[in-house]
Amino acid sequence: MSQSYSHFYQALDYQFKDKKILVNALTHRSVGTENNERLEFLGDALLNCIMAKVLFERFPNAREGELTRLRANLVKRDALVKIAQQIDLGKYLLLGSGELKTGGEQRASILADGVEAIIGAIYLDSDIQTCQSIVVNLWEKLLRHLPQQIKDPKTLLQEYLQAQQKSLPNYKVLAIKGTPHAQLFEVKCIIPGLKKPTYGNGETRRRAEQSAAAKALSILNVK
Repeated sequence: MSQSYSHFYQALDYQFKDKKILVNALTHRSVGTENNERLEFLGDALLNCIMAKVLFERFPNAREGELTRLRANLVKRDALVKIAQQIDLGKYLLLGSGELKTGGEQRASILADGVEAIIGAIYLDSDIQTCQSIVVNLWEKLLRHLPQQIKDPKTLLQEYLQAQQKSLPNYKVLAIKGTPHAQLFEVKCIIPGLKKPTYGNGETRRRAEQSAAAKALSILNVK
């Protein structure tokens, strides 16, 4: 009896036109050479691109490093496993006998790879706009729990020190190198209580200070 995917389609909010693509996406390498590894590769790239675009639009004032950290949280294995559980992916995976005996349908690595393969399959079965819409819809809960306002390292450091009733950091420019159109600032951040100052570099004084503040937060173990 052939597998019925009606509930899976409902969970995805997408119905495949070419069922062969879906079956390929669900087939683990333990089954044989015809498996989902290539689709996993494609889906991984698509997911990173889609999340980058979503975050770029949602956080117009966020810097590159902040966007990178947010994206990492959305595409990491734990996030992918949550999506797999949300669509009950394990129920539909095609696994070899060895993986079936050891509970492979619940293994985090297999579930995460399967989600990426499904994303790649949706793209091939439709187009980038449809794929993006499906991905954003599936990731809605995770996106909703992202901070609506990203605080920069200088602000976070200042708030932490104020909460600890400690003196605020003192930033000093140590050097400005390069030409007027390609400058590099070197900044030192001095914080009462820290044995050593932290240092930062950046194309502007602000970015250099942010860099030094970020290092101080790391030493203070402030997240």
